[in-house]
Amino acid sequence: MAEQHRPHRRPTAEAPDGFVAALRSAVRGESDFGPAARALTTMDASNYRRVPLGVLAPRDAEDIAAALTVCQEYGVPVVARGGGTSIAGQATGTGLVLDLTRHLRSVVALDPEARTATVQPGVILDDLRAAATPHGLTFGPDPSTHSRCTLGGMIGNNSCGAHSVAWGTTADNVRGLEVVRYGGEALRLEQGAHSGLRGVRELVDAHLALLRTGYPDLPRRISGYALDALLPEHPGGPDPVRAFCGSEGTLAVVTEATVRLVEAPRARALAVLGYADEPAAAEAAPGLLPYRPLTVEGMAADLVREPAGLPRGAAWLFVETGGDTPAEARAHAERVLRAADAVDSTVITDPAGQRALWRIREDAAGTATRMPDGSEAWPGWEDCAVPPARLGAYLRDFRALLAEHGLRGTPYGHFGEGCIHVRIDFDLLTPAGVSRFRRFSEELADLVVAHGGSLSGEHGDGQARAELLPRMYGDELVALFGAFKDLWDPDGGLNPGILARPAPLDENLRFDVLPGPGRPVDVAFGYPQDGGDFAGAVRRCVGVAKCRTTQAPGAGVMCPSFRATGEEAHSTRGRARLLHEMLAGEVITDGWRSEEVRDALDLCLSCKGCRSDCPVGVDMATYKAEFLHHHYRGRLRPAAHYAMGRLPRWLRLAAPFARPLNALLRVSLLAALAKRLAGIAPERTIPAPATETYSRWLRGRQGKGTRALSSGRVVRLWADTFTEYLSPQVGRAAVRVLEEATGRTVLPPPSGVCCGLTYVSTGQLDAARRVMRRTLDRLDPLPGHPLVVLEPSCAATLRTDLPELLPDDPRAAELAASVRTFAQYLEEYAPDWTPPRLDRPAVGQTHCHQHAVLGDAAERRLRERMGLTGELSGGCCGLAGNFGFEKGHWEVSVACAEEQLLPAVRGSEPGAELLADGFSCRTQLDQLAGRRARHLAEVIAEGLEDGRS
Repeated sequence: MAEQHRPHRRPTAEAPDGFVAALRSAVRGESDFGPAARALTTMDASNYRRVPLGVLAPRDAEDIAAALTVCQEYGVPVVARGGGTSIAGQATGTGLVLDLTRHLRSVVALDPEARTATVQPGVILDDLRAAATPHGLTFGPDPSTHSRCTLGGMIGNNSCGAHSVAWGTTADNVRGLEVVRYGGEALRLEQGAHSGLRGVRELVDAHLALLRTGYPDLPRRISGYALDALLPEHPGGPDPVRAFCGSEGTLAVVTEATVRLVEAPRARALAVLGYADEPAAAEAAPGLLPYRPLTVEGMAADLVREPAGLPRGAAWLFVETGGDTPAEARAHAERVLRAADAVDSTVITDPAGQRALWRIREDAAGTATRMPDGSEAWPGWEDCAVPPARLGAYLRDFRALLAEHGLRGTPYGHFGEGCIHVRIDFDLLTPAGVSRFRRFSEELADLVVAHGGSLSGEHGDGQARAELLPRMYGDELVALFGAFKDLWDPDGGLNPGILARPAPLDENLRFDVLPGPGRPVDVAFGYPQDGGDFAGAVRRCVGVAKCRTTQAPGAGVMCPSFRATGEEAHSTRGRARLLHEMLAGEVITDGWRSEEVRDALDLCLSCKGCRSDCPVGVDMATYKAEFLHHHYRGRLRPAAHYAMGRLPRWLRLAAPFARPLNALLRVSLLAALAKRLAGIAPERTIPAPATETYSRWLRGRQGKGTRALSSGRVVRLWADTFTEYLSPQVGRAAVRVLEEATGRTVLPPPSGVCCGLTYVSTGQLDAARRVMRRTLDRLDPLPGHPLVVLEPSCAATLRTDLPELLPDDPRAAELAASVRTFAQYLEEYAPDWTPPRLDRPAVGQTHCHQHAVLGDAAERRLRERMGLTGELSGGCCGLAGNFGFEKGHWEVSVACAEEQLLPAVRGSEPGAELLADGFSCRTQLDQLAGRRARHLAEVIAEGLEDGRS
C-alpha cells in the first residue's frame, strides 16, 4: 500500500493470556482469532466500527453457555451476531463475536395447530417462512432484509417490517425464549411469568408510577428497554419475553425461541395511491387503517430512480390487501382506492408486478445511500417513529430541519405506523461534518419527542441513538434502564456501549480509519461514480447484505460464491469489509500484499452481478482486478494468470498450428501436463482451437476486392478472442443473419484488436491498458456505426472497463457508447425484419455480465418474436471466464452451475433449444452436462436456412 496510508494504522487490542486456549477447550464450535475473521466482523450495516478479538461459531446452546462462562472468567465482552444487518451499530463489538448463523439456523419444531414454531437464533427469516408456507402460515414481521436477517437478530432489535400494521412487531409474536446470561446461567422466559431473575420484580414494584407514565403510546416504540411490559396490569400478567425483545444483546444471548405464526392470505393485491407530495401521502395513511390493510407503506419520487409503472404523483402509498381469492383481495384493494383521496391510483394483482414494486421499496436501504447526483448518504436516523396522525406534520418539520442544516435525505417507510426511514448526506469524513452530524442528531431527537415519537421505530438504538434517550424518556427512566441492565449483566460483559451507558454517537465511526479527502489511493481504474476515489468505492458497501442470501436469485446473479460456500468472506459484503480493513491498516496490516484479501477474492467469480444487483452498486469484479494489479506488481503471478490471462496472445500464436495442437491435447498425458503447467484444474478439458478462424473465413467469403464496402451500408462486427479462435461458427452465423436482416455488409475486423478482458480479470491492468490503446489505434473510426459484440463478457468490458481504465482518452468513451449486443443491433437497425418462427421451448443461461452491464431486454423480445418460450437461468454458470478453469475452483464452479443452470437443462422438455450467448456458459454446459448450447445467432441462422429449404 502507498506510504501515505500508514498513519491510519493503530494497534488493536489482544486477547488476554490464556483466553483463547480456555475457550477452545470449552467449546466444540469453530473459533478464529485471525485478522480475516476479525476484519469481517468489525462492522454491521451502520456508520460504526468496533474491532473484535475474535469470532466463535457455537454449535449449540451448551457451546454458548460455555463461551459465556469463559468470557466472564477472563473479562472478555461478547456480542451476539446474526446477519449483521443492524443499522445502529449494535452488531459490532470489541470482544468475542458469536456468529450464530453457521450452526444454529434450524427450525426445531413447527406446530400448525398451535400456530407456533421453535427456532434457533441463527435461522433466516425466509427459511422459517418457507417452512410455514405449506401450512398456510407465516411469521408476521418481515423486515426488508428478510432473505438474510435472523430470528435472533429480529428479537434483539424488535424488528417489524412492512406488515406490522396487520401482525405487529417481533415482540408481539414471540411466546417464549431460552436465554443464557453472561457467565453461563440459562433461563426460560415465558409470557405471564416473572423472569426468575433476582431483583427484577422488586425493581418494577419500586417504580410503578414511572413505568406507567414514562412511555409514549405509539405502535412503533422500540427505543430503550420495554420495562412497562413487566407491570402487573399488563394483559396476561408481567411479560418478560416482551421486555427482553429489543434489548439488543445487552441482557443475555438467545439460544432458542418459540414464536407465533399467523395465517397467510391466499391471495394479495396491491393498491398504489399517488399523492401530490410526501406529507399529503402521510396524512392520508391513518384514514386507510380502518380498512384493515396488510401494509401501508410510503415513499416519494426522489427514491424512484427509473420508471416503475407508478400512477401519477410525487409520492405514493403502497397498500397491500389480502383475501381467500384473487377477486376478494382485489375487491378489498378497490375499497381502499374508493376511500382514498388520491391524485391517481391503480390496483396490481399480478404477482410479478407486485414484486417489481416491492423491490423498489425493499432495496431502498441501499439505493437511498446514494443521492441522485451520486453523493453519499448514511444511516443514523433511519427509523424514527411518531404517532401516525402526526406523521404529515413531522415530515414537514423534518424536511425543514434538513434544509436548515444544509442536508438532504430521502424519507420512506411505514406510513401506516408513523415510522420513517431515511438516509442523509452527512459528511462523516471531516471533523466539521461530524460536528454537524451531532448537532443535527440532537435537534432531530428533540423534534421527534416534540411530536410524541420514539427515536427508534424499528431497528433499535444501538450507538446511533442511545446517547439521546434521556431526551425521550428523561434521566430517571434511563437510569432505571441501567439498573435493569445491571440485574441481568452485573459484569457489563454483553454488548457494552450499546443501549445502557452508551458510547457517544460520534465515536467509533467507521470512516475515521480510511484515507480521508485529499489523500486518494493510487489506483488504475477511474472509479467515475466515486470521484476517482477507491476508498469511496469501498465505502459503497453499507452492509445491507443482499449478497448474503442463500436462495437462488431468480433472474439476478449476486452473489454466487457466497451461495456456494455460505462463508461471509466469499460474499460481496465480506470482501468489501476486508478491503475496508486493508485500507485502514489496523487489523489487516499488509496493504495490497494482504493474503487475507487475496484469499477472499480468489473465489470471486468476477461475475459483475453485484454491479447491478447490489442496491448500492458495489463492483467487486473491478475491485478484485484492482487488488490483483497491486498485489502481484513486481512479483511472480500464479500460472493461470500467464496462461489464461494472456489467452488472446497464445491463441493468436497457436492459430496456424491448431490441427497438430488439438491432436497433441487428445493425448491424456500431454493434456494433463499442459493443465498442470498452466494452472488449470485437472477436471477440466482444454477447449480445442478452431482450425479456421472467423476472420480468415470472412475474408475468404468476401474475396479480395470483389465487393465494394460502402461506409454507409456496413456492419462493424467485433471479432472477440472467443469468436475468432474458439467458436468461429458463432461469427459465421451472425454474419449471415446481420446481412440478411439489414442488407448491410459485415466489415472484416482489423487485426490485433482485443478488448482486454482476460488481462482485466486477472488484474494485469498495465497490459490491459496497452492492449486497449492498441485497439483504439487500430479500430477504424466510423462515426454513427455501432459496434456489434457477440460475446457478452467482451461487450461488458468494452462498455465499462475500457473507459474506466482509460478515462482520459475520449476514444474509449466513444467506443463504449457504440457497443451493442447482437439482439440490440437487430432491434435498432432492422426493426421491421421478421426473424424465423421456431415455436419451441428454450432453456439456457443469460450471461452474468450481460445481466449486470448490458441488460437482456432486447434478447427477450427477440426470443419472443421467434416463438422461443420459457426463461433462461439467472445466477452464474460458474465457469466465468478463467475462474472455473483455475486449479482449486472446480467445486465452487460446479456448485454455481448446479444452482439453476444444470437443473433447468436436465428438466427441460425434449427438443428444447439450449441457448447461451457466452462462450463460458456454452463450455460449462458442454463439460458438465454433455450438451451443446448455441448462441442466439446460430439458432436464427439455422432457422433461416431451414426456411429456404
